[in-house]
Amino acid sequence: MLIYTLLMFIMGVACAGIGLALYPILKKYNEGLAIGTVGFRIIEGVGDIVAAICVIALLALSQEFVKAGAPDASYFQTAGIVVNAGIDWLSHGAMLLCWCIGAFMYYSLFYQYRLVPRWLSVWGLVGITLVTIGGVLVMLHVIPGFGTVQLLLNLPIFPQEMVLAVWLIAKGVNSSAVAYMPAKTATNERLSAA
Repeated sequence: MLIYTLLMFIMGVACAGIGLALYPILKKYNEGLAIGTVGFRIIEGVGDIVAAICVIALLALSQEFVKAGAPDASYFQTAGIVVNAGIDWLSHGAMLLCWCIGAFMYYSLFYQYRLVPRWLSVWGLVGITLVTIGGVLVMLHVIPGFGTVQLLLNLPIFPQEMVLAVWLIAKGVNSSAVAYMPAKTATNERLSAA
């Protein structure tokens, strides 16, 4: 559990870092969506850290239960159910939605300005839409968190995110996308390069 919690903390920092790393690129095309991407990725990262703290709280609660010997189990069970519900709601609903909103913003910019191949952007937009549907269904308690339905809805985005990461590392964004920039932004980019 401690390794899982440490990985959640690292994931929280990484999520915020992705938004911050994309900001300089995305702001050239649409500053509002670039700020939105950063904001939602930071919210997602904070959510990851809060969920990790909840896991630590659940672990502490279970240790207190063991130390107490044979206590009134209903108190510990109720507290455990509440903490676990908070973890589920955060991890499988709220954080996913923040990630989806931020990702939808950058996939839209990737698609509109052809920063990555369109097939990769469309794959991301479809995958994020499915993940969003799953996250909303979990938050409304229609389906269980990371049950079969949500895992199936999340399936297309997992390989897409890996392909996107490899693409961005290997090839970066399309440098000829400047031709697709709004006129004012493209002019400012050309003036600042001169």
